[in-house]
Amino acid sequence: MELFNLIGLDIGYVVIGMAAVIILLFILLIVSMVKSHNVRVRYNQFMNGEDGKNLEKAILDKFSAIDTLQAEVSDINSKINAINTQLATTYQKVALVKYDAFQEIGGKLSFVLVLLTAENNGFILNSMHSSREGCYTYSKEVVNGETFVILSEEEQQALNEAKQNIGIIKMKERKEE
Repeated sequence: MELFNLIGLDIGYVVIGMAAVIILLFILLIVSMVKSHNVRVRYNQFMNGEDGKNLEKAILDKFSAIDTLQAEVSDINSKINAINTQLATTYQKVALVKYDAFQEIGGKLSFVLVLLTAENNGFILNSMHSSREGCYTYSKEVVNGETFVILSEEEQQALNEAKQNIGIIKMKERKEE
């Protein structure tokens, strides 16, 4: 009491101030308890789930599904690698040039067909049509984009077109862009 008299405060004001602080703290306590209750209710709903599933079981099921997916992705990747290995040896670059082999025949009945792998290995098929002597077909080997025999103008044109082709896989990738 003497302290309050020394400071010059009336003890009534101090009691009223303390009561106000206690009431404010009591209100904050009630708000905190309500929020805590709401969090607890949401936590229980989360742990039990709406259909009664256990959260631990749901998490384990998801991990099991992920393991299954990883195994399937690994299997798919190995199959894709096998396909890519096999595709490297398939003919995927193609060119066809039609031409008139002889002056007396029109309609471009003769043709040169070139089939190449991704590494430019393959063959040239030249079919020359004649009205008097029938049709003659010749085949020439292509290794690394080159031949060991002299090529006609049409054969060279077809070979150049085939080498410029980008192949089946790259054509699909280009379409998707």
